[in-house]
Amino acid sequence: MQFVAGNEIKLLRNGVEYFPALEAAIHSAQHEIYLQAYIYEHDRTGIRIGKALVAAAQRGVAVNVLLDGFGSQHLPKSYVASLRSDGVKVMFYRPKISPWTLKKNRLRRLHSKVVVIDGIIAFVGGINVIDDENSPHQIPPRMDYAVKITGNLLPAISSNVHKLWRRMQMMHLHRLYVPPISETKPHLHASNEVKAAFVIRDNILHRYDIENAYLEAIQSAKNEIIIANAYFIPGRKFRRALREAAKRGVKVTLLLQGRKEYFLMFATHAFYNEFLDNGIEIFEYRKSFMHCKVAVIDQIWSTVGSSNIDPFSLLLARESNVFVKNETFACTLRADIETLIANGSLKITPQTWGNASLLKRLASWLAYGLVRFFVGMIGYKH
Repeated sequence: MQFVAGNEIKLLRNGVEYFPALEAAIHSAQHEIYLQAYIYEHDRTGIRIGKALVAAAQRGVAVNVLLDGFGSQHLPKSYVASLRSDGVKVMFYRPKISPWTLKKNRLRRLHSKVVVIDGIIAFVGGINVIDDENSPHQIPPRMDYAVKITGNLLPAISSNVHKLWRRMQMMHLHRLYVPPISETKPHLHASNEVKAAFVIRDNILHRYDIENAYLEAIQSAKNEIIIANAYFIPGRKFRRALREAAKRGVKVTLLLQGRKEYFLMFATHAFYNEFLDNGIEIFEYRKSFMHCKVAVIDQIWSTVGSSNIDPFSLLLARESNVFVKNETFACTLRADIETLIANGSLKITPQTWGNASLLKRLASWLAYGLVRFFVGMIGYKH
Protein backbone atom coordinates (compact mmCIF):
# COMPACT_ATOMS: atom_id res chain seq x y z
CA MET A 1 0.00 0.00 0.00
CA GLN A 2 1.43 3.34 -1.07
CA PHE A 3 0.31 6.60 0.51
CA VAL A 4 0.20 9.61 -1.83
CA ALA A 5 0.49 13.18 -0.53
CA GLY A 6 -1.28 16.23 -1.88
CA ASN A 7 -4.95 15.45 -1.33
CA GLU A 8 -8.00 17.15 0.05
CA ILE A 9 -10.33 14.70 1.80
CA LYS A 10 -13.64 15.66 3.33
CA LEU A 11 -15.62 13.40 5.64
CA LEU A 12 -19.30 13.07 4.72
CA ARG A 13 -21.74 11.81 7.34
CA ASN A 14 -24.79 9.88 6.18
CA GLY A 15 -26.91 10.72 3.17
CA VAL A 16 -27.72 14.18 4.51
CA GLU A 17 -24.15 15.26 3.68
CA TYR A 18 -23.25 12.73 1.00
CA PHE A 19 -26.06 13.10 -1.52
CA PRO A 20 -26.03 16.91 -1.80
CA ALA A 21 -22.25 16.78 -2.37
CA LEU A 22 -22.64 13.97 -4.92
CA GLU A 23 -25.49 15.73 -6.70
CA ALA A 24 -23.50 18.99 -6.93
CA ALA A 25 -20.50 17.13 -8.36
CA ILE A 26 -22.69 15.38 -10.94
CA HIS A 27 -24.14 18.75 -12.00
CA SER A 28 -20.59 20.11 -12.43
CA ALA A 29 -19.46 17.17 -14.61
CA GLN A 30 -18.24 18.10 -18.08
CA HIS A 31 -16.83 14.87 -19.53
CA GLU A 32 -17.58 11.64 -17.67
CA ILE A 33 -19.16 10.08 -14.61
CA TYR A 34 -18.50 6.59 -13.26
CA LEU A 35 -20.76 5.38 -10.44
CA GLN A 36 -20.41 2.02 -8.68
CA ALA A 37 -22.92 0.88 -6.06
CA TYR A 38 -24.09 -2.32 -4.43
CA ILE A 39 -27.64 -1.09 -3.84
CA TYR A 40 -29.53 1.42 -5.96
CA GLU A 41 -33.11 1.88 -4.75
CA HIS A 42 -35.95 3.45 -6.68
CA ASP A 43 -36.85 5.74 -3.78
CA ARG A 44 -36.72 9.51 -3.45
CA THR A 45 -32.92 9.45 -3.17
CA GLY A 46 -32.44 7.11 -6.12
CA ILE A 47 -34.82 9.17 -8.25
CA ARG A 48 -33.04 12.38 -7.24
CA ILE A 49 -29.59 11.06 -8.17
CA GLY A 50 -31.05 9.49 -11.32
CA LYS A 51 -32.39 12.87 -12.46
CA ALA A 52 -28.94 14.39 -11.98
CA LEU A 53 -27.34 11.57 -13.98
CA VAL A 54 -29.87 11.95 -16.80
CA ALA A 55 -29.34 15.73 -16.91
CA ALA A 56 -25.60 15.13 -17.21
CA ALA A 57 -26.06 12.58 -19.99
CA GLN A 58 -28.35 14.93 -21.91
CA ARG A 59 -25.74 17.69 -21.91
CA GLY A 60 -23.17 15.32 -23.41
CA VAL A 61 -21.47 13.81 -20.37
CA ALA A 62 -20.64 10.10 -20.64
CA VAL A 63 -22.50 8.59 -17.67
CA ASN A 64 -21.53 5.03 -16.70
CA VAL A 65 -23.37 3.27 -13.86
CA LEU A 66 -22.30 -0.17 -12.59
CA LEU A 67 -24.60 -1.86 -10.07
CA ASP A 68 -24.48 -5.22 -8.36
CA GLY A 69 -26.93 -7.77 -9.74
CA PHE A 70 -27.93 -9.01 -6.28
CA GLY A 71 -27.87 -5.80 -4.25
CA SER A 72 -29.86 -3.92 -6.90
CA GLN A 73 -32.12 -6.79 -7.94
CA HIS A 74 -35.25 -4.88 -6.90
CA LEU A 75 -34.51 -1.85 -9.07
CA PRO A 76 -37.44 -1.82 -11.51
CA LYS A 77 -36.50 -2.86 -15.03
CA SER A 78 -38.68 -0.06 -16.34
CA TYR A 79 -36.59 2.49 -14.43
CA VAL A 80 -33.34 1.01 -15.73
CA ALA A 81 -34.78 1.15 -19.25
CA SER A 82 -35.73 4.80 -18.77
CA LEU A 83 -32.20 5.66 -17.61
CA ARG A 84 -30.75 3.92 -20.65
CA SER A 85 -33.17 5.62 -23.03
CA ASP A 86 -32.10 8.98 -21.56
CA GLY A 87 -28.44 8.27 -22.30
CA VAL A 88 -27.21 6.72 -19.03
CA LYS A 89 -25.17 3.56 -19.60
CA VAL A 90 -26.18 0.98 -16.96
CA MET A 91 -24.55 -2.42 -16.46
CA PHE A 92 -24.97 -5.05 -13.75
CA TYR A 93 -22.10 -6.87 -12.08
CA ARG A 94 -22.93 -10.59 -12.01
CA PRO A 95 -26.63 -10.21 -12.84
CA LYS A 96 -27.32 -13.94 -12.47
CA ILE A 97 -28.57 -14.50 -8.94
CA SER A 98 -28.43 -17.96 -7.41
CA PRO A 99 -28.98 -17.87 -3.63
CA TRP A 100 -28.88 -21.65 -3.24
CA THR A 101 -25.44 -22.26 -4.68
CA LEU A 102 -22.04 -22.09 -3.01
CA LYS A 103 -20.22 -21.56 -6.29
CA LYS A 104 -17.79 -18.69 -5.78
CA ASN A 105 -18.49 -17.07 -9.12
CA ARG A 106 -22.17 -16.68 -8.19
CA LEU A 107 -21.46 -15.43 -4.66
CA ARG A 108 -18.91 -12.75 -5.59
CA ARG A 109 -20.44 -9.32 -5.51
CA LEU A 110 -19.67 -5.67 -6.28
CA HIS A 111 -19.79 -4.10 -2.83
CA SER A 112 -17.81 -0.94 -3.68
CA LYS A 113 -19.43 2.46 -3.47
CA VAL A 114 -17.23 4.64 -5.67
CA VAL A 115 -17.99 7.65 -7.87
CA VAL A 116 -15.42 9.36 -10.11
CA ILE A 117 -16.25 12.57 -11.98
CA ASP A 118 -14.04 13.96 -14.77
CA GLY A 119 -11.06 12.28 -13.16
CA ILE A 120 -10.79 15.13 -10.64
CA ILE A 121 -13.41 14.35 -7.97
CA ALA A 122 -14.05 11.02 -6.29
CA PHE A 123 -16.37 9.72 -3.60
CA VAL A 124 -15.55 6.52 -1.70
CA GLY A 125 -17.36 5.01 1.26
CA GLY A 126 -20.10 2.73 2.46
CA ILE A 127 -23.20 4.68 1.40
CA ASN A 128 -25.46 3.09 -1.19
CA VAL A 129 -27.89 5.03 -3.40
CA ILE A 130 -30.74 4.64 -0.95
CA ASP A 131 -32.75 6.90 1.33
CA ASP A 132 -31.11 6.48 4.73
CA GLU A 133 -34.11 8.09 6.41
CA ASN A 134 -36.08 4.98 5.49
CA SER A 135 -35.28 2.87 8.55
CA PRO A 136 -38.35 0.78 9.44
CA HIS A 137 -38.85 0.21 13.18
CA GLN A 138 -35.74 2.29 13.95
CA ILE A 139 -34.80 5.89 14.55
CA PRO A 140 -33.36 7.24 11.28
CA PRO A 141 -30.93 7.87 9.75
CA ARG A 142 -28.92 4.76 8.89
CA MET A 143 -25.40 5.58 10.15
CA ASP A 144 -22.67 5.58 7.51
CA TYR A 145 -19.75 7.53 6.07
CA ALA A 146 -18.12 8.48 2.79
CA VAL A 147 -15.29 10.79 1.75
CA LYS A 148 -14.99 13.32 -1.04
CA ILE A 149 -11.50 13.30 -2.55
CA THR A 150 -9.59 15.66 -4.81
CA GLY A 151 -5.87 15.65 -5.47
CA ASN A 152 -3.09 13.26 -6.35
CA LEU A 153 -4.98 10.09 -5.39
CA LEU A 154 -7.44 10.55 -8.26
CA PRO A 155 -5.39 8.82 -11.00
CA ALA A 156 -5.34 5.58 -8.98
CA ILE A 157 -9.09 5.68 -8.36
CA SER A 158 -9.89 6.66 -11.97
CA SER A 159 -7.70 3.89 -13.37
CA ASN A 160 -9.44 1.31 -11.21
CA VAL A 161 -12.99 2.29 -12.21
CA HIS A 162 -12.01 2.49 -15.88
CA LYS A 163 -10.52 -1.00 -15.81
CA LEU A 164 -13.56 -2.53 -14.15
CA TRP A 165 -15.93 -0.78 -16.58
CA ARG A 166 -13.97 -2.07 -19.60
CA ARG A 167 -13.96 -5.56 -18.10
CA MET A 168 -17.74 -5.44 -17.68
CA GLN A 169 -18.12 -4.16 -21.24
CA MET A 170 -16.25 -7.22 -22.51
CA MET A 171 -18.27 -9.59 -20.34
CA HIS A 172 -21.52 -8.03 -21.55
CA LEU A 173 -20.25 -8.07 -25.16
CA HIS A 174 -20.60 -4.30 -25.42
CA ARG A 175 -18.51 -2.20 -27.76
CA LEU A 176 -15.38 -1.07 -25.95
CA TYR A 177 -15.33 2.68 -25.63
CA VAL A 178 -13.87 4.86 -22.93
CA PRO A 179 -14.63 8.54 -23.48
CA PRO A 180 -11.72 10.98 -23.11
CA ILE A 181 -11.46 12.80 -19.82
CA SER A 182 -10.33 16.30 -19.05
CA GLU A 183 -6.67 16.80 -18.33
CA THR A 184 -7.64 19.48 -15.80
CA LYS A 185 -6.23 18.80 -12.37
CA PRO A 186 -7.41 20.46 -9.15
CA HIS A 187 -5.13 23.14 -7.80
CA LEU A 188 -3.81 22.18 -4.41
CA HIS A 189 -1.89 24.48 -2.12
CA ALA A 190 1.61 23.35 -1.20
CA SER A 191 0.47 23.14 2.42
CA ASN A 192 -2.04 20.41 1.57
CA GLU A 193 -0.15 17.31 2.64
CA VAL A 194 -2.96 14.87 3.38
CA LYS A 195 -1.56 11.44 2.59
CA ALA A 196 -3.98 8.79 1.38
CA ALA A 197 -4.10 5.41 -0.33
CA PHE A 198 -6.88 3.81 -2.37
CA VAL A 199 -7.03 0.08 -1.67
CA ILE A 200 -9.28 -2.44 -3.36
CA ARG A 201 -10.14 -6.06 -2.66
CA ASP A 202 -10.75 -8.36 -5.59
CA ASN A 203 -10.48 -12.06 -6.28
CA ILE A 204 -7.29 -11.95 -8.33
CA LEU A 205 -4.26 -9.85 -7.36
CA HIS A 206 -5.62 -7.96 -4.34
CA ARG A 207 -7.40 -10.62 -2.35
CA TYR A 208 -6.07 -9.61 1.08
CA ASP A 209 -4.96 -6.00 0.54
CA ILE A 210 -7.59 -4.34 2.74
CA GLU A 211 -7.24 -6.90 5.52
CA ASN A 212 -3.44 -6.60 5.42
CA ALA A 213 -3.67 -2.79 5.60
CA TYR A 214 -5.74 -3.13 8.79
CA LEU A 215 -3.36 -5.72 10.26
CA GLU A 216 -0.27 -3.62 9.57
CA ALA A 217 -1.79 -0.61 11.31
CA ILE A 218 -3.09 -2.64 14.26
CA GLN A 219 0.27 -4.34 14.77
CA SER A 220 2.09 -0.99 14.84
CA ALA A 221 -0.49 0.81 17.04
CA LYS A 222 0.94 2.45 20.14
CA ASN A 223 -1.95 4.12 21.94
CA GLU A 224 -5.45 3.55 20.61
CA ILE A 225 -7.48 1.52 18.14
CA ILE A 226 -11.13 2.39 17.43
CA ILE A 227 -13.04 0.25 14.93
CA ALA A 228 -16.67 0.89 13.99
CA ASN A 229 -17.86 -1.91 11.74
CA ALA A 230 -21.35 -3.14 11.02
CA TYR A 231 -20.53 -6.77 10.15
CA PHE A 232 -17.67 -7.85 12.39
CA ILE A 233 -16.66 -11.51 12.21
CA PRO A 234 -12.85 -11.30 12.19
CA GLY A 235 -10.59 -14.22 11.36
CA ARG A 236 -7.88 -15.66 13.59
CA LYS A 237 -5.14 -13.28 12.44
CA PHE A 238 -7.31 -10.24 13.00
CA ARG A 239 -8.45 -11.34 16.46
CA ARG A 240 -4.89 -12.19 17.47
CA ALA A 241 -3.66 -8.76 16.32
CA LEU A 242 -6.32 -7.05 18.46
CA ARG A 243 -5.51 -9.22 21.51
CA GLU A 244 -1.79 -8.55 21.19
CA ALA A 245 -2.38 -4.81 20.83
CA ALA A 246 -4.46 -4.80 24.02
CA LYS A 247 -1.80 -6.81 25.86
CA ARG A 248 0.89 -4.25 25.03
CA GLY A 249 -1.25 -1.45 26.48
CA VAL A 250 -3.11 -0.16 23.45
CA LYS A 251 -6.70 0.87 24.21
CA VAL A 252 -8.88 -1.14 21.82
CA THR A 253 -12.51 -0.10 21.32
CA LEU A 254 -15.03 -1.82 19.07
CA LEU A 255 -18.31 -0.19 18.04
CA LEU A 256 -20.51 -2.91 16.59
CA GLN A 257 -24.03 -3.28 15.29
CA GLY A 258 -26.53 -3.72 18.09
CA ARG A 259 -29.57 -4.25 15.85
CA LYS A 260 -29.17 -7.50 13.96
CA GLU A 261 -30.62 -7.68 10.44
CA TYR A 262 -29.64 -11.26 9.71
CA PHE A 263 -29.23 -14.33 11.87
CA LEU A 264 -25.58 -14.79 10.83
CA MET A 265 -24.77 -11.40 12.38
CA PHE A 266 -25.11 -13.09 15.79
CA ALA A 267 -21.80 -14.84 14.99
CA THR A 268 -20.08 -11.66 16.23
CA HIS A 269 -21.16 -12.56 19.77
CA ALA A 270 -19.04 -15.70 19.65
CA PHE A 271 -15.94 -13.53 20.17
CA TYR A 272 -17.24 -11.36 23.00
CA ASN A 273 -15.70 -13.45 25.78
CA GLU A 274 -12.35 -13.54 23.98
CA PHE A 275 -12.30 -9.77 23.52
CA LEU A 276 -13.61 -8.85 26.95
CA ASP A 277 -11.18 -11.22 28.70
CA ASN A 278 -8.34 -9.37 26.99
CA GLY A 279 -9.47 -5.90 28.02
CA ILE A 280 -11.03 -4.91 24.69
CA GLU A 281 -13.99 -2.57 25.07
CA ILE A 282 -17.17 -3.41 23.16
CA PHE A 283 -20.06 -1.06 22.46
CA GLU A 284 -23.21 -1.94 20.53
CA TYR A 285 -24.92 0.83 18.58
CA ARG A 286 -28.62 0.41 19.20
CA LYS A 287 -30.18 3.76 18.34
CA SER A 288 -30.60 2.87 14.68
CA PHE A 289 -29.05 0.69 12.02
CA MET A 290 -25.27 1.19 11.76
CA HIS A 291 -23.80 0.50 8.33
CA CYS A 292 -20.36 2.14 8.64
CA LYS A 293 -16.97 0.51 8.07
CA VAL A 294 -14.44 2.92 9.54
CA ALA A 295 -11.48 2.91 11.93
CA VAL A 296 -9.02 5.29 13.60
CA ILE A 297 -5.65 4.30 15.04
CA ASP A 298 -3.38 6.54 17.15
CA GLN A 299 -5.32 9.61 15.98
CA ILE A 300 -3.28 9.71 12.76
CA TRP A 301 -4.28 6.64 10.68
CA SER A 302 -7.86 6.15 9.56
CA THR A 303 -9.97 4.40 6.96
CA VAL A 304 -13.38 4.88 5.37
CA GLY A 305 -14.82 2.43 2.88
CA SER A 306 -17.15 -0.41 2.03
CA SER A 307 -15.26 -3.36 3.52
CA ASN A 308 -16.71 -5.16 6.51
CA ILE A 309 -14.45 -7.24 8.72
CA ASP A 310 -16.00 -10.59 7.94
CA PRO A 311 -15.04 -13.49 5.65
CA PHE A 312 -17.79 -12.73 3.13
CA SER A 313 -16.57 -9.17 2.61
CA LEU A 314 -12.89 -10.10 2.79
CA LEU A 315 -13.18 -13.10 0.46
CA LEU A 316 -16.15 -12.70 -1.85
CA ALA A 317 -16.97 -9.01 -2.27
CA ARG A 318 -15.23 -6.47 -4.45
CA GLU A 319 -14.45 -3.67 -1.98
CA SER A 320 -12.87 -0.22 -1.93
CA ASN A 321 -11.41 1.66 1.04
CA VAL A 322 -9.49 4.89 1.41
CA PHE A 323 -6.74 4.89 4.04
CA VAL A 324 -5.66 8.29 5.34
CA LYS A 325 -2.62 9.44 7.31
CA ASN A 326 -3.57 12.83 8.66
CA GLU A 327 -4.14 13.95 12.23
CA THR A 328 -6.90 16.47 11.46
CA PHE A 329 -8.97 14.00 9.46
CA ALA A 330 -8.39 11.19 11.97
CA CYS A 331 -9.47 13.39 14.88
CA THR A 332 -12.61 14.45 13.00
CA LEU A 333 -13.60 10.84 12.35
CA ARG A 334 -12.66 9.79 15.88
CA ALA A 335 -14.87 12.51 17.37
CA ASP A 336 -17.77 11.29 15.25
CA ILE A 337 -17.34 7.70 16.40
CA GLU A 338 -17.11 8.88 20.01
CA THR A 339 -20.42 10.71 19.52
CA LEU A 340 -22.04 7.49 18.29
CA ILE A 341 -20.69 5.68 21.33
CA ALA A 342 -21.94 8.35 23.72
CA ASN A 343 -25.34 8.81 22.07
CA GLY A 344 -27.01 5.57 21.16
CA SER A 345 -24.64 2.81 22.25
CA LEU A 346 -24.64 0.27 25.07
CA LYS A 347 -21.37 -0.83 26.65
CA ILE A 348 -20.99 -4.61 26.90
CA THR A 349 -19.15 -5.49 30.09
CA PRO A 350 -17.97 -8.92 31.24
CA GLN A 351 -20.78 -8.82 33.80
CA THR A 352 -23.57 -7.96 31.35
CA TRP A 353 -22.34 -10.49 28.82
CA GLY A 354 -21.94 -13.11 31.55
CA ASN A 355 -25.58 -12.57 32.46
CA ALA A 356 -26.75 -12.98 28.86
CA SER A 357 -29.33 -15.67 28.34
CA LEU A 358 -28.31 -19.17 27.40
CA LEU A 359 -30.48 -18.90 24.29
CA LYS A 360 -28.53 -15.82 23.14
CA ARG A 361 -25.23 -17.64 23.65
CA LEU A 362 -26.44 -20.71 21.77
CA ALA A 363 -27.65 -18.51 18.93
CA SER A 364 -24.22 -16.88 18.65
CA TRP A 365 -22.40 -20.21 18.43
CA LEU A 366 -24.94 -21.64 16.01
CA ALA A 367 -24.54 -18.57 13.79
CA TYR A 368 -20.75 -18.80 14.03
CA GLY A 369 -20.89 -22.49 13.17
CA LEU A 370 -22.92 -21.71 10.07
CA VAL A 371 -20.43 -19.00 9.08
CA ARG A 372 -17.55 -21.46 9.50
CA PHE A 373 -19.41 -23.99 7.38
CA PHE A 374 -20.09 -21.51 4.57
CA VAL A 375 -16.58 -20.06 4.49
CA GLY A 376 -15.14 -23.58 4.62
CA MET A 377 -17.18 -24.49 1.57
CA ILE A 378 -15.91 -21.47 -0.34
CA GLY A 379 -12.32 -21.90 0.77
CA TYR A 380 -11.56 -19.06 3.20
CA LYS A 381 -8.44 -19.94 5.18
CA HIS A 382 -6.87 -16.58 6.02
